[in-house]
This record gives sequence, C-alpha cells and structure tokens, in this order.
Amino acid sequence: MRTWNKTLDIAGINSLQLRHDYTQQRSLVAGYRRHTYVAIRLLLPPVLVPHVVAAVAFMHHTDTLLDATPMPSPADDAYAEWEEEVRRGLTTGESAHPVLRPVLHTIAEYPQLREHVEQFLAGAPMDRSFTGFADEADYQHYVDAYSLPAFMLVACLLLAPDADAAEVRRSCRSYIDGSQRLDFVCDLAEDLAEGRLGLPERTLKEHDVSREDLESGRDTPGARRLLREALGQARQDLGNSRKLVAFVPPEHRAFIRAFVSLEILTADAVIAKGTEILRNSARPSVPDALRVLACEYYRRGA
Repeated sequence: MRTWNKTLDIAGINSLQLRHDYTQQRSLVAGYRRHTYVAIRLLLPPVLVPHVVAAVAFMHHTDTLLDATPMPSPADDAYAEWEEEVRRGLTTGESAHPVLRPVLHTIAEYPQLREHVEQFLAGAPMDRSFTGFADEADYQHYVDAYSLPAFMLVACLLLAPDADAAEVRRSCRSYIDGSQRLDFVCDLAEDLAEGRLGLPERTLKEHDVSREDLESGRDTPGARRLLREALGQARQDLGNSRKLVAFVPPEHRAFIRAFVSLEILTADAVIAKGTEILRNSARPSVPDALRVLACEYYRRGA
C-alpha cells in the first residue's frame, strides 16, 4: 500500500476522495485482470499508472452494464442511467460515482481521453444488441464501432503526441482485431450459453459447422478448421500490431510489447487446446506470463 500511495503522489493525485477512488479501482482491476494490472504496475511510469487503471476500470464497468442489460425495460435500464451519468460528467466535469470521478480527473490531465470516451459511448449500443454476426464484414463493423473505441481508452494515454494518426490507427486496429477475435474464440462456451456467437454465421457454413455443433462441443474436421482459421488470423493480426511500439515514447514500449506478447501466448494456449475450447476457456500458463513480464521489466526504456 505504501508503494501505491507513492504512485498516487507522483501522479499528483492529492485529494483524499480521489485517492480513495483510484485505490478502489486499482483493487477491482487487480481482481479481474491480474496480468493486465501487473503489467501496468511493473512496466509503466508511476505518473501514468493510476490513469491507465481508471481507464481500464471505466471500460470494464461499462461493458459489464452492457452485458447485464442487453434488452432493457424502461423501468430498469442500468446502462442508460450510467450513460446519462457519464455524459453529464463530461459536461460538468463532476460526478459522485467512484468509477467515473477518477476518469473525469484523468480527462482533466489527459484531455485526449475525452473524445475516446464519447466514441466508446457512441458504439456501445452495438454491443448491447449483439447476438452474432452474419458475415466477416458484420464482425469488422463491430470492431470499428465498439472494440476499437474501447481499446483507445487506454491506448490514447500511451501514444506519443506526434505519432502519425493513420499509422497509429492501423496498428491499434490490428491489435484489437486480433484480440477481439481471440476473445470470441476463448469465450465460445460462455457466449453460446448466453445466446451469443462471435464467429460469423457465413464462416460457420463455409466450414460445414452448425451452431449446434459448437454448443455441443463436437470435435469435427470442420470445427477444427474453423478454429484454426480464426486463431491463425487472430495471431497474425496480433503479430502485425507489434508496430505500435514505434508510436509510443520509450518509457511505454515495454508495456506495449508485453501486452501484445501476452495475447499471443493466449492464442497459442487456445490453439494447443483445439476443440476443447468449445467446453472450457484457455489462458497462458502463469510461468510463461511471468517470463514475458520479467523480460520486459528489464528492458524498460528500450
């Protein structure tokens, strides 16, 4: 806790209320995104750490509300209330909500975050109504409208101010395309149980795979081809996103390298699992993840 308090000092967060808010979000992020949190703490400059934590917590809180209220009734719409609270906070610069209050403070320190919060909110209805994709173009539209704005909530805090905007977008989109496709494969069992499917229907037909095949976890030649193709594309996109390192300051490069490497490790773990992924998710082993983090810790600034 003493180290965290020092981090808040370095970041210039002096208000007791804000220190409590950032600390609360830190605990939440550490609980549900352990590898991400460890990478943030180990690999980013302390002055930036609380702000990245706040952005991750905001993204997760919003996403959780979207998932919890996909088909709201007028009398019970938690996400609509949250969106209204966020938009009011963006207008006034104030909020009593412990997730939003630190984000508004971060926006005051890093004004570029504001437009990405607005773009994220604009794309949120797409995730709210999502049950599946007709084809690859449908999936790509989802990436542009929702997944990329979500990723930019964090990425915008890391980028060099003079980075080429077109090249930055290309690299960021490559990362989130690979990461989103990987997530949809990792979460197939959970999503199917909730009536969602992240793989396009047309792609299933091309491999002679039905939704029922996936729901039953059938190990068919078509299912194996389908997963290999999706994971191969995800891994390729993640590999291409390594170019993002060129568009961040040296002190942020270790974090970017680790972020991409951990996703590629996840892809490899899912590939190794094969059609078992239709029943259970997969994550990289703890020793492998720790090796990535340790390697990049000693490469900080390079």
